[in-house]
Amino acid sequence: MRKVGETTLILDLASLEHNYNYLRSKIDFETKFLGVVKAFAYGSDMVTIAHKLEQLGADYLAVAYVSEGILLREAGIQLPILVLHPLASNFEDLIEHHLEPSLYSRNILNQFLEAANAKKQKDYPVHIKFNTGLNRLGFSEADVNFIAEETKRNECIKIVSCFSHLAASEDKNERDFSIDQINSFKNLSSNLMDKLGYAPMRHMLNTSGIINYPEAQFEMVRSGIGLYGYGNQAEIDAELKAVATLKTIISQIHEIGANQSVGYNRAFRSSHNIKSATLPIGHADGIGRQYGKGKGVVTINNKKAPILGNVCMDMIMVDVTEIDCKEGDEAIVFGTEKSAEKFASNAGTISYEILTAISQRVKRVVTGA
Repeated sequence: MRKVGETTLILDLASLEHNYNYLRSKIDFETKFLGVVKAFAYGSDMVTIAHKLEQLGADYLAVAYVSEGILLREAGIQLPILVLHPLASNFEDLIEHHLEPSLYSRNILNQFLEAANAKKQKDYPVHIKFNTGLNRLGFSEADVNFIAEETKRNECIKIVSCFSHLAASEDKNERDFSIDQINSFKNLSSNLMDKLGYAPMRHMLNTSGIINYPEAQFEMVRSGIGLYGYGNQAEIDAELKAVATLKTIISQIHEIGANQSVGYNRAFRSSHNIKSATLPIGHADGIGRQYGKGKGVVTINNKKAPILGNVCMDMIMVDVTEIDCKEGDEAIVFGTEKSAEKFASNAGTISYEILTAISQRVKRVVTGA
């Protein structure tokens, strides 16, 4: 792992390839694979990750919003791109850049039909989202006839997939709920296909679903967090490799006497003599205030250094009393040896949040290409 001279997010594409191959090994050869690259590819680098997934043989990509898909198209990505939460105000741009919308309600379907007809489209690829229990986005059983009738009446669109989302695929205590979701989706998709007279692809499994419910892989699976090295289960985490490592350096070391304070609001007060190190990373870089007061811990020279007091906008101060270190030494926030999941869990949150929070001002360096 390269040494850094500033706060840097190191992205290891060899680890991404390992994770992709591991997840692929859990599904049938003919099952298609969709890589989720929304939110700057879970806080990493969307364009770099998308190019690598395209090279590795992924069949589809998914983003949250149209603007993300446009960024990929402008970077030369040719794979089909599913937009998971398109907004009607962006439909003209979506069509112009050959992005594929998830249609999840009668209102959004009608608005897309209007846009597609205005653009004189024929058989434009769309995806139908069913709500089977997550209760976030999606059509219900009562909408199946409407979807089929509108699709048949309008030659401007063609349904290329229908899909749903498991709410608790990583939680074995919720297995009955997940099975109910899968069965509900089977019924909904079969009903739609019967009424359409053709069979779109079906997909429901996320990363944890791929591991725990391979019997429900249908024609395609979707993976987001697993590609970046996290499986929501300790035994799966052990099989994956963290793609992103967040490193920074020690800017200054202070000797703090007894009864002195550190940082804003004097949130840390020493009871004895200690040594603190200031690092150039803060909540403007994605290390939120919830990691302050000892909940966030970085690693310096293979030893733990808890955050002292409140996180500042551009800096944190950590306790290095028991660490042999000097100004310019590296500090690892998370990575291969200490996962983002572990760093996040100390503050009562999850790997998704810390990964996607990393600011775009943090330098990205790509390795393992």
